[in-house]
Amino acid sequence: MAMKFITEFEFSWAFGDKLFILNTADWRYQRPVTKVRKCCKCGMCYFFCPTGCIKDMETHFSPDLNYCKGCGICAESCPRGAIRMVREY
Repeated sequence: MAMKFITEFEFSWAFGDKLFILNTADWRYQRPVTKVRKCCKCGMCYFFCPTGCIKDMETHFSPDLNYCKGCGICAESCPRGAIRMVREY
């Protein structure tokens, strides 16, 4: 028996262009800050970010704060501690 999907999307990454249609930064209470000199560009933050808002800035990775939810997974996954979470005011 074939599995029937409830939504029009068969999997979450089917239509990546529709992922960034809402600015979700207004409800976050903390945000990630990248220490550029400590970033070794390993890509762990990019890989583990659940919203895919981490951008390659050529010298380091940095989150797009318009779409970052402030979950802190990027900071936890960074092996060099180049990302830290700071409180939003």
